[in-house]
Amino acid sequence: MKAVFPLLFIFIFLGCKQSTEQYSNLHLIEVQNYQEKLNKEYTNPSSSPLTKEDLVNFEALNFFEADENYKVEATLELTPNDRVFEMATTTDRKPLYKRYAIATFRLNGKEYKLNVYQNQQLMLDFEYRDYLFLPFTDATNGHESYKGGRYIDVEIPTTNKLTIDFNKAYNPYCAYNSKYSCPVVPSENHLDIEIKAGVKAYDKH
Repeated sequence: MKAVFPLLFIFIFLGCKQSTEQYSNLHLIEVQNYQEKLNKEYTNPSSSPLTKEDLVNFEALNFFEADENYKVEATLELTPNDRVFEMATTTDRKPLYKRYAIATFRLNGKEYKLNVYQNQQLMLDFEYRDYLFLPFTDATNGHESYKGGRYIDVEIPTTNKLTIDFNKAYNPYCAYNSKYSCPVVPSENHLDIEIKAGVKAYDKH
């Protein structure tokens, strides 16, 4: 009987290790598929935000290396009583948004909070009725990533838990073409750490 416990421990350890490796591989494939989809969108003249001049030499976006540590599970505190407000943009446009919830999560052993917003016009569109907007800035802005911050698209979850994958963070279209009007990241959505995940700053050269 004494020999059973060491063997049982080995089996549990190997099982956990295999599950972790499988999760890592699945996440890597998920991120790679996302990157491929984004690159296809950006190389297609009909959907690319790039200027015609930049599109000629464009090959692919530059991404941080996929890192599963930047996929976190946040707890949502809904904010149904918040008022609708005009979100500032890079132009005079003032789209109407409302804070949907406060997302609290841990990253590298520290707790952070980000506001999650809902566009009041898109929520009336059946296709986007569950769409939530998560803009953020971090300590990589202005050198490794776009100076104006980045966005993540998420959907309204069925529970109070929301998965935030910073590996899917992308640049506003304004990072590629000044003709676009892009929401300015609210100051309260700044993370005082480096988020080395997602799309890097655009270098047309």
